This record gives sequence, C-alpha cells and structure tokens, in this order.
Amino acid sequence: MIKRFFASKNKFIPILFITFFGLSLLLFFSTFYVDKEGNINIAGKLWSDFGSTFPIIRSFSKGYNFPPEYPIFSGRPIRYHFVFYALVGLFEKMGLRIDLALNGLSALSFAALLTIIYLFALKLFKKHSVAVVSIVLFLFNGTLGFLEFFKKNPLSWATPIEIFKNKNFTSFGPYDGKTVSAFWNLNIFTNQRHLALAYAFFIGILYFFYAVDKKPDKFSVNKALVLGLLIGFFPYIHMAVFGMLLVLLGIVFLVYPKIRLKIILTLVVAITVAFPQVVYMGKSEIETELLRPGYLVIPLTVGNFFSYWFYNLGLNLFLPILGFFLAKKSGRKVFLPFVALFVIGNIFNFSPDIATNHKFFNLYLIGAAMFSAYFLNILWNIKIIGKILAPICLLLLTLSGIIEFFPVINDGHLNVRDIKNNASADFIAKNTPKNSVFLNSKFLYDNANIAGRRIYMGWPYFSWGAGYDTTKREKTMKRMLNPSSKGEACLLLTQEGIEFIETQSPADLLDYEINYTFFEENFVKVFSNPSDNVNIYAVSGSCS
Repeated sequence: MIKRFFASKNKFIPILFITFFGLSLLLFFSTFYVDKEGNINIAGKLWSDFGSTFPIIRSFSKGYNFPPEYPIFSGRPIRYHFVFYALVGLFEKMGLRIDLALNGLSALSFAALLTIIYLFALKLFKKHSVAVVSIVLFLFNGTLGFLEFFKKNPLSWATPIEIFKNKNFTSFGPYDGKTVSAFWNLNIFTNQRHLALAYAFFIGILYFFYAVDKKPDKFSVNKALVLGLLIGFFPYIHMAVFGMLLVLLGIVFLVYPKIRLKIILTLVVAITVAFPQVVYMGKSEIETELLRPGYLVIPLTVGNFFSYWFYNLGLNLFLPILGFFLAKKSGRKVFLPFVALFVIGNIFNFSPDIATNHKFFNLYLIGAAMFSAYFLNILWNIKIIGKILAPICLLLLTLSGIIEFFPVINDGHLNVRDIKNNASADFIAKNTPKNSVFLNSKFLYDNANIAGRRIYMGWPYFSWGAGYDTTKREKTMKRMLNPSSKGEACLLLTQEGIEFIETQSPADLLDYEINYTFFEENFVKVFSNPSDNVNIYAVSGSCS
C-alpha cells in the first residue's frame, strides 16, 4: 500500500508540498508577524537585514517607486534584486496584511525548494530514503560549529535541554572572529526571503536538463526560447543566481552535446532580455577586485584553505565526492554545476563585500546534500560496519544544524510601530507625495520608510554592499544636517532632490551631528510629534 502511494505522483507531490508549506509557515511566522495591536514584530536576528528589505516592500505598497530606486539610497536606480519584495508590496497594496503577504510568499518559495530537492534526489538515486536524508542534510548544516557549543556547554545529561533552550549561534564568522561562518544555518533563509525562490528555480532548471539528457528531442526550440526568457528576467529576481544560471548553461553546453544549439539559443535570449536590466542598475560605484582567491581564508595558504572548509563543511567536504564517484554517469553530470559554483566562489569577488559570496556555497551545499545522502545510503547497506558508521556520519552532518535551529525559533522580537500606531508615519503617509524623499535622522526603520517614502541614506552597509558610493553621500548628509548657512542647506537639499527634513532626538546616526535649532529657526515645520521628539520640515516652503 505504501509503495502504491509513493508510486502515484499525482497524490504524493501535492501532499509533500503542502507538508513542506505548513512547516515553512511555522518557521517564517516565528520570525516576523503583526501582533494584536497592529505593530510589526521582527526577530532580533532579522532586525539588521530587514532594515533594508522592509523599506523595499513599503516603497511598493505604501509609496510609489517607479522606475525603481533603492528606498534607503534615494536618487539612484536600484541595484538590488527587488522583485520578490515588490510582489509582497503588491499583495499588501491589494489589502493582504504584510506578514501574511511576506510569510506566505516566503513559505511557498521555501516549500518549492524543499520539494524540488526531494524530487530531484529521488529522480537521481531512485530511493525515498536518499531524498529524505537530502532534505535533512540541507536543513541542518554539517559544519564543525558544534565544537564551539560544547566548549561553552560541556557534554552532560543536561545537553539536550541546553540545545533546546539555546538562543545564540555557536559561531558567526567572520563577524565574531571565528572560523565557522554565519551563513550555513536557516537564518540565511529567514533573513533573505528571496533566496529560496531563486534556488528552487536553479534546481528546477537542472532537473529539467537531467530529464532532457535521456530524451533530447523533448527540448524543443520553443522550450529553449521560454527558458531563455525566464532566465533573462532573473537580474531583478536575484542577480547572483542569474550569474549562476549562466554558469549552469555553460556546464550543460559542455556535458550535453546533443542540445548545444538550443542551449546557445537559450543563452542568447537570456542575455538579450537581461541586458536592459543590467544597464539600468548601472556599474558599481565601488571599485572591487574581481580576482579574490580564498574567500574568507586569511592568510591564504593551502593548509588554511582546507582547514577553513573542513570546519565549514565538515564531512560534506569528502562525502559528496565519494557519492559522485559511486553515482551513475548521468548523475555525475548533475554535480558538476555545483562544483563549478564552489570553485567560482573561492576565486572571484562580485561585490564590495566578499562575504556575500556565501550564496555560491549555499547552493553548492544543496548538491552536496544529495550526493552525501546517496553515499550514506550505500554505506548503510554494508552489513554491520555500515550500520554503525552511517548513523555516526549522519549525526556529524546534522549536529551543528540542530543546535543552530533553536536560536532561530527561540529568538526574541523587536517591535516596530506601524502606521496606525505611529503618529509620525501616519502623517507622512497621509500628507506627503508617495514618491517624496526625506532627509532622515534614523538609519533603520525610519518613519518615512515605514510610510513607504524614500530616505536619503539608510544604514550605509546595505548601500555600500549594493555598490553605491556611501562615503560621498555621508559627507553630503553631514553637511545638510549641520549646515553652515541656510543658503548652503537649501542648495544641497535641492541638488539632492530632498523634499522633507525629518529630525528626531535622539537620532541613531552614529557620529552625525544634527543642528536641531537651525531647522527650527530656518525651515517651515509641517508636523511635530512631541512624544517621539519628531519634527518634519518642508523644503519647498523654506527654500523658495
């Protein structure tokens, strides 16, 4: 009966997806939700990243952001892949509550990723057990981060309780100075909600080519055109994964000779469609070294390189290779794109922040999970020794991930007062043009961003990482907030396209000095909120 159920794909796949969707909803709602008072609660480990993504959502749902600009760096074409968050904003604009819109789309994306991993592993290795283990290995990373946990919490009878109550990641390199990086646990998907959708598409395309390998005639010219169009729209969906898809097409061109002409067609269409998007985003304003071997390995030596990746991959440094050599030829072809991504991420640098190359390695780990699972299945079938070694390997491949799962769901939440409970944001939403730009005095969750308006500059790291020249803008912003004269202030404000000045005391702008008295004496105040020490001044009535 069980075999008949699994054999019936029409029944099995929807149930599989619904199960993954339900679990994904629980995960995402544990990190972002709207409470009974209508305020937004954001998990502490999301607070920083959502300081960038939340304004993008609101710029589409409560503001007007076309042609798209980065709402925390006004006046420049957006250099961030925004489509996922624009869709969330569209759903909110249509009346869906923001947490339902964001978590719903996030859960659909993550469930799609889990489903395609399961189905692909099943297709490759013909065993549900391999597919299940592939999912487990993907969800629970195999780093050696657990060593850090046991340094602080020596193994004892209380260990399960300590793991269950754990609120801190065992290692958060490079930011805490430790070797194991911060990018391998589920926090990366709860923070970067658009990542799962992009990865699901990549795995789905690879799955498609695996099937085409056996029936190349099924890859028609029409399918090549459609595929090219889909890939071509990816710069606005996820720029890094767009690059990875081009790598995938290159590998497919090499290993599937019977469909090379159609791959060329797909590639030409994809590049043609993507070209205007890339041109609109423009060249990065920050000079970066394209060649940056070693990723985060400093100093780069052979010993340090293998030590770093052994700590960050654990047994996934070896087992996928063993699974690769034991797999059939058609299966081995599938692993080559993942290996290429791992190599590229260790050689090149595509943004000012080298750490963002983690996206290459996160995708590599999906392929590694499937081939490690296949090897574990073979190991399990080796009589007595296999029955001992396979569970040990599985434990070592998941222990860090299990430990780091609980900080995600045990995380505390920070509260953002939404528009109806925030007099300042409410005034902005009701009394300013939807495309207006504010000179802000808060980097994160500024009232103007909450109301869907753009600000001059949010937390500089986000804009710098996206390729904007934040150093130049910081200097200008400091002059505007503490000008030498009204003439200088008006000239700069007009040049930078700023329509309103929002001051708040205390400000969260680090070493920026705000001349509150100057604005009070020289600019027309259109709003004051004494409870939050917020004042809003209009540039147009003051600088005429």
